[in-house]
Amino acid sequence: MYTYTQLLLRNLLIAFAFSLVVGIAGAVFVAIQASQNQQVHQQALLSFDRTSSDVNADEMAKLLTSTHQYHFIDISKSDGATVINKQQKSLPLAEFVLAPVNQVKLTNSALTIRYQLAVSKSLLYLLNMVLTVFVLSVIFIVIAAFYSISRYRRLANKINLQIKRDLAMIISGKEPLEDNKDDEIDLPEIQQHLTELKDLIASRLSATTLLEKNAYIEPVTKLENRNRFIQFFENADSRSDFGVLSITRCSELQTINQVHGYHEGDTYIRAVADIMKQATSPYKGAQVFRLNSSDFATLIPNVTLKSAENFANDITGRFNEYQQKSDLDSVGYTGLVYFDKNKPLGELLALADTGISIAQTQQVNAWFAQTDDSILENSSASYGNQNWRQEIDSVIENQRINLLVQPIKPSSPNSRAYAEILARFLNSGEDTLPTASFFAMAEKLDKIVAVDRMIIEAAIKEIADKNMQNHFFGINISARSITDGHFLIWLERRLLRDATIASKLVFEITEFGLQQNIKASKSFIDMIHRVGSRITVERFGVGLTSFKFFRDLKPDFIKMDSTYTRDIDEDKNNQYFLRLMVDLAHRLGINVLAESVESQEEKFMLEKLCVDGCQGFYIGKPKSLSAL
Repeated sequence: MYTYTQLLLRNLLIAFAFSLVVGIAGAVFVAIQASQNQQVHQQALLSFDRTSSDVNADEMAKLLTSTHQYHFIDISKSDGATVINKQQKSLPLAEFVLAPVNQVKLTNSALTIRYQLAVSKSLLYLLNMVLTVFVLSVIFIVIAAFYSISRYRRLANKINLQIKRDLAMIISGKEPLEDNKDDEIDLPEIQQHLTELKDLIASRLSATTLLEKNAYIEPVTKLENRNRFIQFFENADSRSDFGVLSITRCSELQTINQVHGYHEGDTYIRAVADIMKQATSPYKGAQVFRLNSSDFATLIPNVTLKSAENFANDITGRFNEYQQKSDLDSVGYTGLVYFDKNKPLGELLALADTGISIAQTQQVNAWFAQTDDSILENSSASYGNQNWRQEIDSVIENQRINLLVQPIKPSSPNSRAYAEILARFLNSGEDTLPTASFFAMAEKLDKIVAVDRMIIEAAIKEIADKNMQNHFFGINISARSITDGHFLIWLERRLLRDATIASKLVFEITEFGLQQNIKASKSFIDMIHRVGSRITVERFGVGLTSFKFFRDLKPDFIKMDSTYTRDIDEDKNNQYFLRLMVDLAHRLGINVLAESVESQEEKFMLEKLCVDGCQGFYIGKPKSLSAL
């Protein structure tokens, strides 16, 4: 692409070259003309000699020099005497266009004439013509350049305006007005580049829109995520001034992931999402968002809290139907709160959360509409916490606990394994409370030690009552309990009282829980080994614990976290890691178990990696302890 200065210089060089070509062509023409003139002049001299016999040499010389212009002339007599020898100065370039010297012998006049006609007039004409062509070319170029500047500026402005219009059209998605179409540039090459630019910008905008859309979409349910929820709620133009916000918590997700595996957990979440979408379909403008792994948010605009009770009852009914089909203890609990433009989002979420806490202490899949804003003023004793405290105390006092068991299948006859006991808790109406929420609130309200004690007491009692001392059972212990001195004294005495049953028990504690207090963990494990029981470190591999730590604590089992066993038949990295863990654990005399085994392929690969036992939905579903 030329700049304007480069273009001007190029055109000047073209003008000079054109003038040079004209000059050369003119010089050739003059040379040819001179040669022809000399031939004609020679014929005229011979003709004159034949017709004039009485002209002497001096008269001939005078006649020729007066009637013709010579660049060079030499007339000599037959005896060699020179009559005239004359040569005039030539113009520049004359030497290139002069014809060769001609020689003529006149018989009658006895003269020899050598001559070369002058070309001064033709050469001057040629030079004037070349100079005129060059000057006219320069004048034309200068004038054309002046007008070109104006034209190119208008064209550039027109292109600029058209590009802006096209960009605005692409961004807005609107077609240009018919009046504007008349101003479009009708240059094919420029139009082609503009079209390519339009396509490029359109593709970039499309890609950006797609990326933005994917960034706000949760992959499992295809619902909009928490970021979009916050963006939507805080944008006053995108929502109504009032309505109802509900938070629905999937109470069984953690249990399903641990017992049945993550694939079943995803299926459960998708089913809940479908129920939420079906329940909101009658409400104009209602939207469902997935806030995190277990929570869904629903915004129903332009309705009162009283009107939203129909929506909540519909959700509970749908959850009850899905619970019966899926053999779950519960599906989800919902907290509702009224919103308007004056209430901040953080306060609304806190109110909805307390509503969920209260709903979880009521019937299965219940909902609760939170209308008391004052509970947020005392976060340590909120209404939801008070309900949970009362419910947990009631469960402990009345021993409302149901024990299930899920087997761990040994990989070989020589491998040691056991069945894990799973606790479920009932409210006063004999409905199952959400397990994950129950444990979380018991931990929060400092009731977890009492809950652990209740589970152990119930397990030992049921094993003794049903004479199942020939089986091995695993019982989960919280990290808080192993640091409680009173609990450890009680547990040791209780296990020593039933030594036969104690030798059949395996106490499970998370790797993270053991890391919290190494000294207390070692004391707990030593006590468990003294009474004849065993220890399993579950969810192994999540932390950064060294094997020196396990060599000092000497656990009997480690149970690999489900993130390492899920899809292990396809994950080469996890296969390598698990093979290494199994080898090191066996060197230390520790058995390796795998949880969340969901398919035959996973089980086959785990057995190939010499894992000692497998647990999961594929191995066996949780069932009543009495059915073992």
